Amino acid sequence: MTSLAAIRQSSRAQIVLGLITGICFGFLLNKGGATDYNVIENQLLLTDFTVIKLMLSAVIVGMAVFPVLKHYGYANLHAAHGALGSNVIGGLIFGAGFALLGYCPGTVAGAVGTGALDALIGGMVGMLIGAGIFAEFYPALNAGILNRAPLPAVTIPELLRTNTVVTVVLLEAGMIGFLLLLEYAGL
Repeated sequence: MTSLAAIRQSSRAQIVLGLITGICFGFLLNKGGATDYNVIENQLLLTDFTVIKLMLSAVIVGMAVFPVLKHYGYANLHAAHGALGSNVIGGLIFGAGFALLGYCPGTVAGAVGTGALDALIGGMVGMLIGAGIFAEFYPALNAGILNRAPLPAVTIPELLRTNTVVTVVLLEAGMIGFLLLLEYAGL
């Protein structure tokens, strides 16, 4: 058994990797300012684009690195079929929580790590309560609105019927251009 296969089979190794990855993610969110309530509030008010710059930079790096990791067998794509109904409901739930508290699930965990009580009480407790409520109503939602208007493809290249590399290059160019535009505009 190769070391990669051993890591995949070991639940302890998976937990340790997840913990290390989560700590690194939280540290980078904090260093980027995304765990600061004022930064997130100003992002929602469209006066500070720090969070968009940080997340877009992460997407750019991930889009460039993932195909390489996949090619060498270190990553697999686990995309699922979606539906417009589930995207709308998920967006409404995410947006409501984000607007009410000023944190998303990743930034709330990072803010808890910095000692923010609003993130711990409002965020983590709120996420647990929200997850419980959603779990209670999931069977009814899944039988109804969540599966309405299935999306025609799982990935963007499938949707556009283009080569994955071409799609990644075009999306990367667009995102980098958008970041440069934000910087040029002083946002």
